[in-house]
Amino acid sequence: MNITNARIVTSERDFTGNLHVRCDRIAGLDEGVLRLAGAEDWGGDYLLPGFIELHTDNLEKHLMPRPKVSWPEFPALLAHDAEIAAAGITTVYDALGVGDVDEAALRGKDMSGLLCCFDEAEKADLLRAEHRLHVRCELPAPNAVRLFEPFLKNPRVQLLSLMDHTPGQRQWTNVEQARVYYTGKKGWSDEKFDHVVAESKSLQEQYAEPHRRFFVEHARSHNIPLASHDDTTPAHVTEARDAGIAVSEFPTTLEAARAARENSLGIVMGAPNVVRGGSHSGNIAAAALAREGLLDVLSSDYVPSSLLSAAFILVEKCGFSVAQAVATISVNPARSLGLSDRGEIALDKRADFCRVRLVNGAPSVIAVWRSGKRIV
Repeated sequence: MNITNARIVTSERDFTGNLHVRCDRIAGLDEGVLRLAGAEDWGGDYLLPGFIELHTDNLEKHLMPRPKVSWPEFPALLAHDAEIAAAGITTVYDALGVGDVDEAALRGKDMSGLLCCFDEAEKADLLRAEHRLHVRCELPAPNAVRLFEPFLKNPRVQLLSLMDHTPGQRQWTNVEQARVYYTGKKGWSDEKFDHVVAESKSLQEQYAEPHRRFFVEHARSHNIPLASHDDTTPAHVTEARDAGIAVSEFPTTLEAARAARENSLGIVMGAPNVVRGGSHSGNIAAAALAREGLLDVLSSDYVPSSLLSAAFILVEKCGFSVAQAVATISVNPARSLGLSDRGEIALDKRADFCRVRLVNGAPSVIAVWRSGKRIV
């Protein structure tokens, strides 16, 4: 496959040129427009590396589209996969939470059936993106370790994050912001929210530390990367560093992000935060960290298409070059988790790339390839 007249974005710069693909690899790059027999003329559209998503809750959204409404797992997975691929994402770490005080919630349920669906869909060659698992471990939840059992020996598990959503700290330092979230998204009554808050501190004191030890030891013994979640203070970052954590997801303050940089933790922020212009939880704006040089990776979190939109906003509003912005959704997440065969347009890398066109200044995904095969 040969492509000509594309605006190619590498990890360092962008230029108009040509791309050559042989089997599943990038076999050649040329700067300047050459007359190539049989080449696809992209008419100046962007050629970007396939995006790498470390943390998306989108599958959970398909599994439970409304509070207490469960959707069949296999079609939910396929619908999620199609949405992910259409957003330009070729490698995705599907985030699945384990542990919840509300056993009717998705994260309070057994995930064994869903894990089988991944295997069945892959065997039938139905998945467009490459799917890995990011298991989000809710430390204060009494059922977190029990619900993790189906994941214990699953090779698809490639990332663990340690979470503590106890109201009054980290993401929910502002308890009233937590109330808006839980009553709005999860359909809790004010009475149920107040009851959960009243007992949450006790659960945290009883379960958080032993569960932290369990998950850290499991990650170490199985060589699985660890991420922290919602670091708010430098002490949170020190705790993460001492546990061997490599990535700080969604630090909520400038102080925590600075501490993450000082301790060589990769900094992940939400692309929806960039698109919206701020955090829905009332925490630090991702763009503010970007301007301080404290943003390495963007995560689509709950809107897959936000990756591409946010990258171009970094160019428009935060002083990033196109290459620097695209790196936050491609090569930077790849490097943060040791994926050396993808994430950039370079010789011998896997041929994961997408065609992007600007329409009225807004980027749109036109087509996507993974391992040299068109998937969108």
